Amino acid sequence: MEKPVWLDESAQAWLLRIRLQPGARRSGVVGEHGDRLKIAVRAPAVDGKANEALLHWLGEQLDVPRTTVTLVSGQTSRDKRVAVQKIDGLTQTTVCTALAS
Repeated sequence: MEKPVWLDESAQAWLLRIRLQPGARRSGVVGEHGDRLKIAVRAPAVDGKANEALLHWLGEQLDVPRTTVTLVSGQTSRDKRVAVQKIDGLTQTTVCTALAS
C-alpha cells in the first residue's frame, strides 16, 4: 500500500497531518484536504474540546490507548499534526485502513 500524503513516519511514531472540522453532526473522516486528512468532530472549537475529541476519536479508530495519541502542533488552528506512538500491530496498513474514508 502506498503511503498517503498526510502520513509521515518517525522512529517512534506515525505523524498525521489533519485538517479538523469542529462542530460537525458526527465525527469521522470527511476526505482529504490538500495534503491533509480532513476529520470532522462533534465537539465545538472551544477550550480545546475539539482537539481532545479528535485525539480521543483517533485513539478509538486506531485501537490504541488515548495516551499514545498526542497533538504535536496546531493547538488553535484547524491544521494539526498528531503523533501516534508506534506500538505492536500499528503499521502503515493498519493506520490507513482504520482511517479510510
